[in-house]
Amino acid sequence: MADDDLPRPEPKQIDEKLSLELRHLAEDAILRGKPNGDERCRTCLFYLNPDEDISYCWHNKLRILVGEDWWCQWWEAVAAE
Repeated sequence: MADDDLPRPEPKQIDEKLSLELRHLAEDAILRGKPNGDERCRTCLFYLNPDEDISYCWHNKLRILVGEDWWCQWWEAVAAE
């Protein structure tokens, strides 16, 4: 099947609902796509895989995929070992 034969993707009602929910979550979380000084998701306690560019944030108020350079108000430094 050629790419020309594929139907053009259109958002479904569930996509619009999830987009709105995530937008509200981002607004409530003060979730930013840029770091706040030296504070960034990659250096946060809740960033699951610090070696990855995109990883899961396991903070109980977020629990979503985030980018390494993102930031939110719940940023917490990793404890020194």
